[in-house]
Amino acid sequence: MEATHFGVIMSENRKKLKNLVMDLFLLEEPEFRFDLLREDVEAWDSLGVVSISVGVQETFGYHFTHDEALSVKGVQDIINLLETKGITF
Repeated sequence: MEATHFGVIMSENRKKLKNLVMDLFLLEEPEFRFDLLREDVEAWDSLGVVSISVGVQETFGYHFTHDEALSVKGVQDIINLLETKGITF
């Protein structure tokens, strides 16, 4: 059965990204949103930026450049960057 978020069926890549962010930053289900910002997550500091970059590489096979990693201000930015590389959400 496919996971849902607010009654919407999520793509496999959305589920992967959601699980990645929740696991890295120890978030509970109600805390996660696709509009979640770095400033909303205490653990998403400079080490969190490195962690999310490594997690994206391991999960989606894409390595963020230094500038891309620094430009990510939230989950939607990750989606937007990956979509420019042909990874669909």
